[in-house]
Amino acid sequence: MNIQEAKETIEKALRAYFARDEIGFPLVPLRQQRPILLIGPPGIGKTAIMEQIAEECGVGLVAYTMTHHTRQSAMGLPEICTREIEGKTVHTTEYTMSEIIASVYDCMEQTGKKRGILFLDEINCVSETLAPVMLQLLQDKKFGNQHIPDDWLIVAAGNPPEYNKSVREFDVATLDRVRKIEVLPELSVWLSYAEKNQIHSAVTTYLMAHSDHFYSVSQEADEKRFVTARGWEDLSAVLKSYEILHFPVDEALIGQYLQEEKTAEEFSSYYRIYEKYGQDYGVEEILTGAFSGKIMAEKQKMAANGSAEERSVLLSLFHAALQKEASGCQKQEHTAKELSECFRQFTGLCRQKKDETYASWLQQKEQGFAVCKQQGLLKKGEEETNARVLKKLKKLEETAKKCRKTDSDQMKELFETVCELEQEKVEKEVKDVKLQIRRAAEFLQNSFPGGAEVVLFEANLARSPALRSFLIEKSMDAK
Repeated sequence: MNIQEAKETIEKALRAYFARDEIGFPLVPLRQQRPILLIGPPGIGKTAIMEQIAEECGVGLVAYTMTHHTRQSAMGLPEICTREIEGKTVHTTEYTMSEIIASVYDCMEQTGKKRGILFLDEINCVSETLAPVMLQLLQDKKFGNQHIPDDWLIVAAGNPPEYNKSVREFDVATLDRVRKIEVLPELSVWLSYAEKNQIHSAVTTYLMAHSDHFYSVSQEADEKRFVTARGWEDLSAVLKSYEILHFPVDEALIGQYLQEEKTAEEFSSYYRIYEKYGQDYGVEEILTGAFSGKIMAEKQKMAANGSAEERSVLLSLFHAALQKEASGCQKQEHTAKELSECFRQFTGLCRQKKDETYASWLQQKEQGFAVCKQQGLLKKGEEETNARVLKKLKKLEETAKKCRKTDSDQMKELFETVCELEQEKVEKEVKDVKLQIRRAAEFLQNSFPGGAEVVLFEANLARSPALRSFLIEKSMDAK
């Protein structure tokens, strides 16, 4: 199955194992709650889906790469204890708590989440001394004499033998106690993930045209050559940062992420073309309305006479630029909304406590944000919003000190002004994004009257989570 199907399978297992009947007993008895064993090539996204499942299901996550561990860290250290057996005092050997099990209890204490996932990666590549411990874990859900908490699902992951020479095969007794899921790379699933996570459009358009370059692992002589989903995603991140910093992107950089010479060379050539079209067309200027009528007509003629590849890149450039603007607008909206909520809380507290100061309230707010982050109560977007809001709240405090306006009434006035300014930014950004969408649509309609490019542009708007959400919330039709 593909990685999305694997994710859905694990989510269902999680919900089924945690479900209880009317008198509180698990629907799936503990003995039948088999650990899940994910077997798939490296860089396919096994670790990523664990993080997504934990966040979406609101459970804890403890992750370990087992090749970094020894028998002692997994089982604990031996210690001599004294016991009474049949009236005699004897010395016995017991074990301290496993580092891994201790981490599970630490997670429960820090996050307040009593249910979770224990994810053990590279489980079939462990050392010879650790292998029996891992087999015991998969068979009995325990390390030595210490059990994993009942409401924790064990998910283990490993690579097939063809990808790793140190892989150990599991025996039938072990495989008969786990739910084995074999995962294979699938481009269409990854492209959906890429759209949601705003992977660089040069990467996605290239892979749409070269699907056979998405994933490959081979070995020639002593040299391993590979391209993975992880490599494409990490390359996307570095491309975005290099573009912001105006650093050059060359084949050597690309080859550090795509470690297969032909793919790195071909994508490097494609990226140069992608950059060139971006500069030639001036997509940013088209969207902001900076071009005069004559220059716009020249750009439209150039598009109409462009090759199929050129048109595809142009659509991708428009889509990426609009997606970025819509995403930025959403972030501004969330920031303004959270700031307004903070203002409501502060003014309410001031009414209750006449001696309340902004400084003490801000300190409590910062501590509250930190606790939520530590306990894993925030999704990624919420964490980013809190960071932006906290920065603005601290800046407000600095402004107040400079203006010598620190009593509660003066702070409320300044605070309200900041909220109003943030809301004005939201309204301006919404207006700007609407105009940019219309300008892009008009450019394509004038360049390709009745052409497929306009239909593809509309489909791209509806496919992108950020743009689709913007269109719905702002009552815009994709057409």
